[in-house]
Amino acid sequence: MKTFAYQRATSVDDAVQAVSADTDALYLAGGTNLVDLMKLGVRRPRALVDISHLPLDHVIHRADGSAVIGATATNAVVAGDRDIRRNFPVLSESILAGASGQLRNSATMAGNLLQKTRCAYFQDVSKPCNKRVPGTGCPARTGAHRDLGILGVSSSCIATHPSDMAVALSILDAVVHIRGVAGERAVALQDFYVPPGKTPDQDTIVQHGELITGMELPALPAGAVSRHHKVRDRWSYAFAVVSAAAAVVLEDDGRIAQARIAWGGVAPRPWRASIAEAELRGQKPSKQLFERAMRAELRHATPLPQNAFKVDLVADVTGALLTDLIRSAEDRRVTR
Repeated sequence: MKTFAYQRATSVDDAVQAVSADTDALYLAGGTNLVDLMKLGVRRPRALVDISHLPLDHVIHRADGSAVIGATATNAVVAGDRDIRRNFPVLSESILAGASGQLRNSATMAGNLLQKTRCAYFQDVSKPCNKRVPGTGCPARTGAHRDLGILGVSSSCIATHPSDMAVALSILDAVVHIRGVAGERAVALQDFYVPPGKTPDQDTIVQHGELITGMELPALPAGAVSRHHKVRDRWSYAFAVVSAAAAVVLEDDGRIAQARIAWGGVAPRPWRASIAEAELRGQKPSKQLFERAMRAELRHATPLPQNAFKVDLVADVTGALLTDLIRSAEDRRVTR
């Protein structure tokens, strides 16, 4: 590992100024992704600015059902928060589906969002990779790509974003708060991630020196039920082959008033299935409807030979998840 300078920030402004002033400086919080990449030689910062002691570890619940979560709140604390489990169960479930208990105790909410979209070629500095060194190529396209993307990918990169939590935050319409030398801004999670296009080395809209300070979760609609489901190669400590998060609200006559769906393991970002959502809205739930909606969303998929199975798998997983949610929503409506 390359030697580096270390500084413990005393305030948010102190941290922002320190990183903004050095193009080779990075923020350090839990370090569960960054330190691994440093050990591999993928990231080689000249300096690390430690933000883990800043007062950004809060979880605040408002009277209207919304919540504000600080950037350095750990995944374990958020997943175990009683009101998060009651008001946003999909978020708690998604966090518990990711990594190990030890990692969740260290990993932070902002760090989870900022994980590098990556594959094995990105992490191997002996191999070319457009995400690591733009213009060197994407060997995954003709190499090992079984676990990689089928939606929103480009000729430059087919890696998938690894965060389970971000998939849940997508259906929660989360808003990310960011501080930089120019001031503060708020960005909807749907606008937070950047498609690979011709700049696969850029994962998010966060500019160098900007610091995520927290995220805001609007309250779910009355009567909403939400869940997360993950398919993986082993029971724990594995990235999703595919995952789905969904929330459903029913009308009094049983029709779908609102459905929110997001997928993981299929794209370089949490994939909000907006086409499928539109197909479901106002309809009577059925297996045939779910299948039709999923196929409408997946008609633009561009799988490669090893990952073509993901098209059927994510459709089936989402259909089963929606079936469970509809049943739960109907039970809740009957007992009101």
